Amino acid sequence: MHTNIRKGLHIQHNKEVYKIIDFLHVKPGKGYAFVRTKLKNLITGHILENNFSAKHRVKEAKIVSDLYQYLYRDGEIFYFMNTINYNQIQIDKKLIKNHTDFLKEGIRLTIFFHVKSDNNQIALFLKMPPTVILKVKYTEKVRKIDTINTSSKISILETGAKLLVPLFINTGEFIKINTDRKSYIERIRK
Repeated sequence: MHTNIRKGLHIQHNKEVYKIIDFLHVKPGKGYAFVRTKLKNLITGHILENNFSAKHRVKEAKIVSDLYQYLYRDGEIFYFMNTINYNQIQIDKKLIKNHTDFLKEGIRLTIFFHVKSDNNQIALFLKMPPTVILKVKYTEKVRKIDTINTSSKISILETGAKLLVPLFINTGEFIKINTDRKSYIERIRK
């Protein structure tokens, strides 16, 4: 029996879900053959290096994803609607803590689920769109003398997030944001 390890496979390991991002079959001169792997934790993003016996069969994890629209927040619970079948789901803030900065009502994003059985799936993580457009709720006015030593200032967005923006951005303007780098891209004229 051979191992089922391959690149891109989602597996269950130590009660968590990982994606195999790299692997190498190793046949040492002495001892047993093994597979050296690099695993990426789907929730934390951490990379783990792990060796499996060459005959080890990893437990595959079925991962599915769907497009959802963010509806609203009620305390620590966030509500989303499937854009195809209109089913609504709720997700605890703990699961999406890294993405709440730019989460605005109406934004469409992808939610990934770990399918445990036909009627049991658990939300693993969500993937924001690469860019979002948000309104600057507040930013300080810049005096001419302040522009000598700095090229950016802090703004507060409509979602409550703080973001560094260029000095020429004013309160009430719309800006495009890179959600991965959490950085300003450009001003948007509406």
